Amino acid sequence: MAVITQTASERFRPTRQGKVRDLYDLGDTMLIVATDRLSAFDVVLPDGIPDKGKVLTQISAFWFSHLSAVVPSHLLTTDAREFPEPFRSAPEVFAGRSMLVKKTTPLTVECVVRGYLSGSGWNEYRKNGSICGITLPPGLGESDHLPSPIFTPTTKAEIGLHDENITFDEVVGAIGGDLAEKVRDLTIRIYLDGADYARARGIIIADTKFEFGLDEHGALIWIDEALTPDSSRFWPVDQYAPGGPQPSFDKQFVRDYLLSIKWDKRPPGPKLPADIIQTTRQKYVEALQRLTGRDLV
Repeated sequence: MAVITQTASERFRPTRQGKVRDLYDLGDTMLIVATDRLSAFDVVLPDGIPDKGKVLTQISAFWFSHLSAVVPSHLLTTDAREFPEPFRSAPEVFAGRSMLVKKTTPLTVECVVRGYLSGSGWNEYRKNGSICGITLPPGLGESDHLPSPIFTPTTKAEIGLHDENITFDEVVGAIGGDLAEKVRDLTIRIYLDGADYARARGIIIADTKFEFGLDEHGALIWIDEALTPDSSRFWPVDQYAPGGPQPSFDKQFVRDYLLSIKWDKRPPGPKLPADIIQTTRQKYVEALQRLTGRDLV
């Protein structure tokens, strides 16, 4: 299976590259291309996961459409036939993994919401009994369902650096009180709607992160990606057992492998065995099929 980890070539030059996405600035619009790159512990690994970028794009497009009544998104089209040249004439690179989007001014915080106690949230709770300044009930265990979802925002780190948890007051300081309250409430609402839908299809969304931007009129727009295996923890409902780590449909499978080999989490990342790559692909594709009811395009 072909793996697309770079779109940069003599013909195509991304304006900017993130950990996974290549971005092309087209004036009033942007083309966001989800490559098959995989990052873990904020390091881009040397091996890509076949079709991963297509899964991310197609899941995001599904959620942007499914939850459009809750919040507008920046998505214009994922149909490569509607892309401007030269992208339209290179479907082998761009089709199925790219979104043509409205350009916005991104907010300077990432909006994380947690419905279950896991990951860095679990670590912070064990240390402080709280997450991002939010005090939680005592005696909770790893992967426990929280009484209600909590908003636990982070900074936006550059490639190679770690996002840092921040308090709601710090969000207010960064973007203003009214906007902070709006994104907090919207983050929790999107999560609740998405989590209810996913649970009925066999997936627990334990936590997720969203990004928002402001359009030319100052309206709040949902941007970047939407409830994907890269931005969320997806657990199978029928295997959920609180009290420890959970099996997953996301890249936690790769993280667990990297922890098992005692990698020091510093670049360069180690190469992945073929079976880890293949199993990870299967998990991503299964998440797409369960959530959308469709096969990978």
